[in-house]
Amino acid sequence: MPDDTLFDALRREPDAEAPNLHAVDAADRLVLDTVDEQPGVDRTAPIAVIGDRYGALTLGAVALGFADVRVHQDAVTGVRALELNAARVSSAGTYTQHGLGAELLDGVRTVLMQLPRGLAELTEIAEHIAAHASADVVVLAGGRDKHMTPAMNDVLRKSFETVTAGRGRQKARVLTARGAVASGMTYPVSRRLSDIDMTVVAHGAVFAGAGLDIGTRYLLEYVPKMLPRARRAVDLGCGTGILATELARTRPQLEVLATDRSAAAIASAAATASANGTRITVIADDAMSTFDSASVDLVVCNPPFHEGAAVHTGGASTLFAAAGRVLRPGGQLWTVFNTHLNYRRELADAVGPTDLMGRNGKFTVARSVRPSAQQ
Repeated sequence: MPDDTLFDALRREPDAEAPNLHAVDAADRLVLDTVDEQPGVDRTAPIAVIGDRYGALTLGAVALGFADVRVHQDAVTGVRALELNAARVSSAGTYTQHGLGAELLDGVRTVLMQLPRGLAELTEIAEHIAAHASADVVVLAGGRDKHMTPAMNDVLRKSFETVTAGRGRQKARVLTARGAVASGMTYPVSRRLSDIDMTVVAHGAVFAGAGLDIGTRYLLEYVPKMLPRARRAVDLGCGTGILATELARTRPQLEVLATDRSAAAIASAAATASANGTRITVIADDAMSTFDSASVDLVVCNPPFHEGAAVHTGGASTLFAAAGRVLRPGGQLWTVFNTHLNYRRELADAVGPTDLMGRNGKFTVARSVRPSAQQ
């Protein structure tokens, strides 16, 4: 087990930080203890780390003496957090980043991972491991008991001959999968949504899959009203890119960008736009951090209200502040949110005067306007 001083140094930055949000959990520690106790593991051979949230698994593997550590993280915030934490513990350059596929998994005989909450994401990961890693690969997948379900075992059994659950510790547990069984790839999936006349493409990790969540459905009704003079628009937290695709196909004069911190979302949005004959630009980014200030006319956003498993509105606040920065004077942010969250004051503070444009049984749509320079 790595020394506790390693874990004590880790932070979630640039992700949201709060007393109930942590950079290391009991599942990270248990996975590392489990691999450390595995007999006959060649620590000079490549090892893959998947779903590491802030670097505990990656930097822990380095501390255990693994020399070729390959990493896949879906969230760009996770990638950046790992970079920052590696610098904090003098471990920069001790691992390499890869997409989910052969480059990550070729020749790998050990995989360390945090179990994702979604079964679709777990399916895509398991199928890639079975297809590309060594046939004798051992997968050590950790999670908190409260987030683990028997269905996770069932998903893993479709790609591995045996799946066993280890003993629990501090309300965490490790599933061990062995005997890879390659059976093809389920993802990305494609679905035609006839009610909005759109084909949606989704990778396993993307929110709402190839469906249409009801908040986005409601916001779609307001697309025709969104700043007709706009020339540059951003779908912020784009998911599968439904809003970006709708903007692009109904307003051909508009330059449309779709951005999300999830690599799966970015790939899904690009594929959705292509499937519907539209052109958008996709950018993996954390809350438009690479966008110039005052460079956009219109931002559309269906913000999250979770950070991982925790209910936390910090992510939405970050997106609102980002929109206020990148909007030009007179530019607009259109958002949809659960009515009980009552974001109107926060939107006004972050962007500018905010009007409630519509409300149904669950959601509110708001328009916030960036004040002109003379105001």
